[in-house]
Amino acid sequence: MKTYDTLLTERTGPVLTITTNRPDVLNAQSRILLAELDDAFLRAADDPAVRVIILAGAGKHFSAGHDLGSPQEMEDQKKTPLEPGFRGEYRRLWERFFENTMRWRDLPKPTIAQVQGYCIMGGMMIASACDLIIASEDAQFADRAVKWGGSHVQYFSMPWDFGPRKTKEYLFTGRFIGAAEAERAGLVNRVVPREKLAEETMALAQEIAGRDPYALKLAKASVNETLDAQGFKAAMENAFKNYMLTIPHRMEMGTYGPAAREKAPKDRFAVLNKKAASS
Repeated sequence: MKTYDTLLTERTGPVLTITTNRPDVLNAQSRILLAELDDAFLRAADDPAVRVIILAGAGKHFSAGHDLGSPQEMEDQKKTPLEPGFRGEYRRLWERFFENTMRWRDLPKPTIAQVQGYCIMGGMMIASACDLIIASEDAQFADRAVKWGGSHVQYFSMPWDFGPRKTKEYLFTGRFIGAAEAERAGLVNRVVPREKLAEETMALAQEIAGRDPYALKLAKASVNETLDAQGFKAAMENAFKNYMLTIPHRMEMGTYGPAAREKAPKDRFAVLNKKAASS
């Protein structure tokens, strides 16, 4: 298996576990992490020895979302600049946070998100793109974009996961959704004690891996194609465009881009860790 800078991979029989490994920044999704995750997913899809993929996060939290300013991310932005202006920003957000997540949603093998702690914003996007979600009792989900003048995250599957009324409540309030509530609402398949999360997720993955891989591929395709026939892909693309319409508005508000980084706490990951410790 390939070695990555921001991921750990381990195969247990027919199950591959991909673990995002940036616990110091709550597994925030840098450009490098997302590129490596795309590579790991596609390699797993092409590997006949892998039948099920688990996506996990190292440390206390699954993911606090996009990396908005860690030293590693800021240094990488200097090395990999995009074209300036709104066009460049559109391309960056489309390729990094929408197009790839849609691709992962349609991987030809079952995927399971193993979620603990924070699973917010971009973290919730990636978990939602997986076929199943197993959450620990301390897991918390949220899309807090409206609070900052945005509409929602780039990959906006929330209406399909929660239904329209609950989605509006969660967006309008921006509040955190506990694991038990997420299970009742239909986002999460199972809630388990934190100490049994990896064990329970692996047991489910091994059970699924015992099924015929061709049948699994077509069963997953039928479910996703049913959603697509109901308008899933078109709705997702429209939602992304609505998201993009909020970018100039947020820049004026100072909640997006360099101005937002200057206003915000210098280490938002430390702030989130402090909140988690006090809750």
